[in-house]
Amino acid sequence: MDLFENIQPNKLEIVKDAYLLKRYALANEKVLLSDLEQVVSQAPLRHMMTKMGFAMSAAMTNCGELGWVSDRQGYRYDMKDPATNAAWPLMPVSFQQLATLAAAEVGFDDFVADACLINQYQVGASMGLHQDKNELDYNQPIVSVSLGIPAIFQFGGSARTDKTLKIPLVHGDVVVWGGQSRLNFHGIAPLKMSTHPILGAYRYNLTFRKAG
Repeated sequence: MDLFENIQPNKLEIVKDAYLLKRYALANEKVLLSDLEQVVSQAPLRHMMTKMGFAMSAAMTNCGELGWVSDRQGYRYDMKDPATNAAWPLMPVSFQQLATLAAAEVGFDDFVADACLINQYQVGASMGLHQDKNELDYNQPIVSVSLGIPAIFQFGGSARTDKTLKIPLVHGDVVVWGGQSRLNFHGIAPLKMSTHPILGAYRYNLTFRKAG
């Protein structure tokens, strides 16, 4: 039996081809958090550097066939963790099923992620507006899972200067976007002080992509 097959999501359309599935990830919260802990133990979180040499405010790691990395050479996917030269941890079954089923809920069938970027945000951390465009196939959606303390997700248009919608996200929320919205700018506003009963004063974001 699939871990997530009995979920009945509260599905909200943000803009064309972009959806919020409220608390979609909570049906199997325990296994997700356990698998997250295992991945981080194998490939510890770290603050990657931007092309300009600045440390990102969110700590990051990856699992899956490919991992997203950033350093002075730029942004890219790599099969190996540059910190250890070892392959990234395998993507847990719970992660893969969640991403595939969430995508299917909003019409993106047969999505199979080969990369999961894990971001850890502390209070005050943020992510500037950006596009996900290091992937080879823009026909594949993005699936983003929120765990831990609340955040404000900023979702804009195809240009950085377009007006952004501010979408509150809480533990268990999943955002899926693709199609006409696939290259929309998006980011995370600075996190405000809060505490989650399991994850403390942290927010974890799992971003699933078909990168290769």
